[in-house]
Amino acid sequence: MSRLGDLLRTERLRQNMTLKQVARKCGVSESYLQAVEAGTRIIPDDQARRILKKIGLREQTEADFSLDDIAATVDLAQVQPQMAKAVAQPKPKKVPEDSQKVASSDSESKEAVVGSVWLDALQSVLKSVPVMNAVLQPVDHRLLPIQNGKIEGGNPDKVFYFLAPDDSMRGFRIHQGDLALIVPAQSPIDGAVMLVEYNQHRYLRKIKRISDTSLMLQSYDREYDAVTVSVHELNCIGRVCRVEFTL
Repeated sequence: MSRLGDLLRTERLRQNMTLKQVARKCGVSESYLQAVEAGTRIIPDDQARRILKKIGLREQTEADFSLDDIAATVDLAQVQPQMAKAVAQPKPKKVPEDSQKVASSDSESKEAVVGSVWLDALQSVLKSVPVMNAVLQPVDHRLLPIQNGKIEGGNPDKVFYFLAPDDSMRGFRIHQGDLALIVPAQSPIDGAVMLVEYNQHRYLRKIKRISDTSLMLQSYDREYDAVTVSVHELNCIGRVCRVEFTL
């Protein structure tokens, strides 16, 4: 049982109330409340406080219900690969009730992972971000925290990692195999390292604006190099906001 579920159950019993009574009072289902008490369902902090207030407990503060309550009951090391797998897999199609009754135990196990209440809860604070190769096909995933609904200021569903395909940017501290976190940006940003598409190829390049209509794409492998291009010839995919490497 979770710390929050234990508190809910303790207060409910102290008030001599049944699950059904509390559920009706709070406008939720009895099974929903039972799952919360059992610690198998995570609910938002404000809803937890409303339920406790309906029961009669008024002394709790916001600090008493934080992400620590979730973390205390979830093994992130086990959840991370499950989240990545769940995000990568398409949602299962609806099947008739009769078919559901004869589903194998293996299928039930997979559905339990994809539909896990822990994953649903964690996906509001963590996002499985895809790692894309040079042709923008996913090859891996990484978990990143969501802060104020954003990841590095970008839409969590739009950001991605780009796997550096070569050492053409090592003079700018990006080596082959490093992961560049890309936040979508459709316009060139002067002085930024960006993922761009030019001549039907995708590159990581540092941008230097020359004029309103021309840019310089800078790279640095064994020596510095730069190519001047027209703004209209370039397709900007996103800005590199940070780089990760493996020791």
